[in-house]
Amino acid sequence: MKIVKTNIEGLLILEPSVFGDSRGYFMEFWNKNLLKENGIDFTPVQFNESGSSYGVVRGLHYQLNPYTQAKLVRVVLGEVLDVAVDLRKNSPTFGKYHSVRLSSENKKQFLIPKGFAHGFSVLSDSAIFSYMCDSYYNQASERGICLSDKFLNIDWMIPEDKRIISPKDQNHPDFQNAEKNF
Repeated sequence: MKIVKTNIEGLLILEPSVFGDSRGYFMEFWNKNLLKENGIDFTPVQFNESGSSYGVVRGLHYQLNPYTQAKLVRVVLGEVLDVAVDLRKNSPTFGKYHSVRLSSENKKQFLIPKGFAHGFSVLSDSAIFSYMCDSYYNQASERGICLSDKFLNIDWMIPEDKRIISPKDQNHPDFQNAEKNF
C-alpha cells in the first residue's frame, strides 16, 4: 500500500496494492499493522455504506468533541469527489480543504483524521460509498457546514441546478458560524 501525504497535515490518500488476473482482482484495503508501522493509529469500530445517484452532494458533516470521528473512505462502485475541511483551530491549514476523486477504478482511499468536516459529490451515474469510523455515530454532537459556503468555495464538480441535496444539508450554517471545538 502506498501512503500519500496531502497539503494538510494528517490527511492521507491510501493507494492499495491491487493484484489482478483473468478472474478479477484482490486488494487489502485496511491493515492495522501496516498503518501502525507508518505512524497511523486508526482502529475502526463502525462501518457504513451509502448508495447515491449522479448529482447527490452529501455533507459537510462532522461530530463535535468528544465524539469526533476519524474516517477511512472509499468508493466500491462509481466515482465521487471527496472533500475534507480542516476544522482544527490551531492548525496552519484551518479552514482549508483538500479534495480527491475516489472511484471503483482507481481504488484510492481517503484517511480523514478527527477534526475535519467531510462531504462528497457523486460524479458517476451512481455510486456506492463505503467508510469506516474510529468512533460511533452520536446524533447529539452531529454538525454540518453549508455545502455552498463562499469562504470555502468548494467546486463540487456538479452544476448547481443538477445538485441533489437533502433538506438537512441545505440548512447547515456557513463556515464562520458553524460550531467547532477542535
